[in-house]
Amino acid sequence: MTDDRDARADALLHAAKEGQRLKIFLGAAPGVGKTYAMLSAARDLRRQGVDVVVGLVETHGRAETAALLEGIEVLPTRTVRYAGRDFQEFDLDAALARKPAVLIVDELPHTNLPGGRHTRRWQDIADLLDAGIEVYTALNVQHLESLNDQVRRITNVAVRETVPDAFLDRARDIVLVDLPPRELIARLKQGKVYVPETAAVALDAFFSPTNLAALRELAVETVAHHVDSDLREHMLARGGAMPVRRRTLAAIDGHAQSEYLVRMTRRIAERRGGPWSVVFVDTGNIDGERRERVETAMRLARRLGGEPVILRGHAIADEILAWADREGVGQIVVGRTRERPIARRLGFSLTQQLLRRGAHLELTIVATPAERARARRRLRFAGGTGTRQEYGFATAATAVAMGLSFVADRFLSVANLSLIFLTAVLVVAVRTRMAVAVYTAILCFLGYNFFFASPRYTLVIANADDVLAVTLFLVAALVCSRLATRLAGQVQSLRAAQVRGRALVALGQQLATSADAEGIRAAGARALARALDAEVAVLARDAGGDLRVVASVPEAFALSAQDLAAADWCEGHAEPAGRYTDTLNGASCWMLPLGNEQHRAGVAALRFPARAREPDADHRGLALAMSEDIAQALERARLAVELESARVQGETERLRSALLSSVSHDLRSPLASMIGSAGTLLDYDRQLPEDERRDLLEAILGEGQRLDRYIQNLLDMTRLGHGALKLNRDWVDAGEIVAAAVARMRKLFPESRVDMQLPRDTVLLHVHPALIEQALFNILENAARFSPPNEPVRVVVRGEADRLLVDVIDRGPGIPEDERERIFDMFHSVARGDRGKQGTGLGLAICRGMIGAHGGSVEALPNAGGGTTIRVSLPLPAPPDETP
Repeated sequence: MTDDRDARADALLHAAKEGQRLKIFLGAAPGVGKTYAMLSAARDLRRQGVDVVVGLVETHGRAETAALLEGIEVLPTRTVRYAGRDFQEFDLDAALARKPAVLIVDELPHTNLPGGRHTRRWQDIADLLDAGIEVYTALNVQHLESLNDQVRRITNVAVRETVPDAFLDRARDIVLVDLPPRELIARLKQGKVYVPETAAVALDAFFSPTNLAALRELAVETVAHHVDSDLREHMLARGGAMPVRRRTLAAIDGHAQSEYLVRMTRRIAERRGGPWSVVFVDTGNIDGERRERVETAMRLARRLGGEPVILRGHAIADEILAWADREGVGQIVVGRTRERPIARRLGFSLTQQLLRRGAHLELTIVATPAERARARRRLRFAGGTGTRQEYGFATAATAVAMGLSFVADRFLSVANLSLIFLTAVLVVAVRTRMAVAVYTAILCFLGYNFFFASPRYTLVIANADDVLAVTLFLVAALVCSRLATRLAGQVQSLRAAQVRGRALVALGQQLATSADAEGIRAAGARALARALDAEVAVLARDAGGDLRVVASVPEAFALSAQDLAAADWCEGHAEPAGRYTDTLNGASCWMLPLGNEQHRAGVAALRFPARAREPDADHRGLALAMSEDIAQALERARLAVELESARVQGETERLRSALLSSVSHDLRSPLASMIGSAGTLLDYDRQLPEDERRDLLEAILGEGQRLDRYIQNLLDMTRLGHGALKLNRDWVDAGEIVAAAVARMRKLFPESRVDMQLPRDTVLLHVHPALIEQALFNILENAARFSPPNEPVRVVVRGEADRLLVDVIDRGPGIPEDERERIFDMFHSVARGDRGKQGTGLGLAICRGMIGAHGGSVEALPNAGGGTTIRVSLPLPAPPDETP
């Protein structure tokens, strides 16, 4: 009662102090508009006839904020000389002398320069409040003393100027000035918060979307706490109380009362008007029936608007409290259905641990005696076949241990007999649950004490040593059973994790070997079917925009109209639909999206047997993880196609540019020569000597033939690129083809010397003679352009195993090693040239294409004495029965 009277007295005292009015405009970060809102409120007061004066306002160069100062009296500042510079500071004495009704003082956490009355501005404002002046001021949440460490962890920025939280207790009103992170970042980029140089640094450090969201939450919590505090004080002053709490958390254990606890938490959170969650801690020792109850409770929580959370760990209380601290939980709701007597007596029960360690939380224990009694009856009488078998196995193991102990009693001491019973406890603990192991430990303890500890056939123990031995046996049995049960649970969890890991690795390997979207979908369907033991189909949009099955296991996979509707909704919303969900759950398949709302890649349809239970959390997680991997693989395939298309387009543009360059340079020269020669003949036909006229005509003919070769090369390259080049094969002597190419070379380039070295025997080739001759001519022409005038081009023809080798050897400057492969690229001469200044750069590219069409190859090799060897290799097929 005394505490209540003191609380009411404090509340009344606080209400009496309302004459000291302080209004704080609170923001999450600089630039949200605190000063603007503060000056807007000041102008409203001034229009109402209130004496409003501005003591100090920091506009930071913002024109719209400075415009609000027009028409409002501004007190002169005082000049302070510091570090060789003059600074303008708030003049506290001038404000006290003026004593307006409302004074505007910006930047509450500001540190005053030496020479003033106080070191901090909030101390100046405290003097103003004590003098009866109402003050409007602005503050960012990161400057609160209690939040300093938390802000440093969030932003990695240490705030040096802070305001004591106790000062906020003097505030009658706290106005939250908020701005979404996107708008604040946009203002920062526009230079409305800092100058551009400072803004760029701030964007990389303090003003990140994550930091701003966290600071907004702190600002809202601060205002909510202030409202809660004011409300509580007002209610206490009137003899009542109305606390305001944060998130409500229900901790369920997967037993019969879980759904009741979820509904109870929903009603509690609804009355408090706050968010709520349901948490379950999976320690690894959970059977199928209990897991099903947990999943049922979690589905109920989703339907009622709560947040289902599953944590993993061995210390249940630690996991719950850690999560509560992270998520800002104010109240925890737990049930008492299965409190263990021994744990309760030792202080190890969940509720006792939460009471001891969660002093900052409100703990609500929901006691349901009827539900507890029904749960115990179900465990005792209707626990199911699995439970009866476990207890039967424990009883049988105890009986076997007793039988072995009776046999060993003749040979071993009583102390050693305890090891037999301890072994039985371990065997049961490894194969069953903790409760069954404890049951076995108690049976073995009673049997060991009754039948073997002196005096026998009674529970009385006469010898003090036997008391210690029996007691230690019970303790060791309980501890070992606990450890063995935990180990078994861990093994089960590791086995499940191994299965999940193997499935994901196998899926990754199959997806890695799939080159296109079709292969990825087929591999994904096979992997899902194998991992989840279900029928699987992958659906994708066809050209008409309809969902169709593109891969399935088995191949025949029929979908109903409701299945297609669920698949369409699933892809459109990028969320699971169909069976086992709350959307179109009448469908026969569980639909999982492949992709997201930005890039929809289809739907995976999983069909389980009609009577199969809903997949547990592990299988659901595996299915979602695999579908996510398939979606990512499809996205990679899509990007690869786009990149290849971009590469091909870029290559096409490069070839087009090279072709235009070649036409503009290489084809223009012979045309210009022909036009010049023809013009000279036309103008000076009768005046030119016969020999000059003949030279001009020969020049026209030579340039025309060169132009014809260029155009022929272009046409041949086009045919090769489009696959339109047809091979009319015939049996022909290799020497004849080489001789024909050399003769053509000598005719067109009479100044070039060519030496031939042909095989003595006839070598037959089954080729298109004209194409091979053209390829050899291109190589000879290229060699002739690079060879010095006094050095011949050598042609060596020889057979080697099942190949015919034709080497064209020149003594030119040679080709650098990094260029030997590139000379066979189209238009390479535009950059450096495969034939010098003249030529389109198509000759060797056409040569490789023509030889390659016959199954041969062309390569550039260096010469020991300088120059280059272009080697042509052609296959030598078996000769025909009759020589042509």
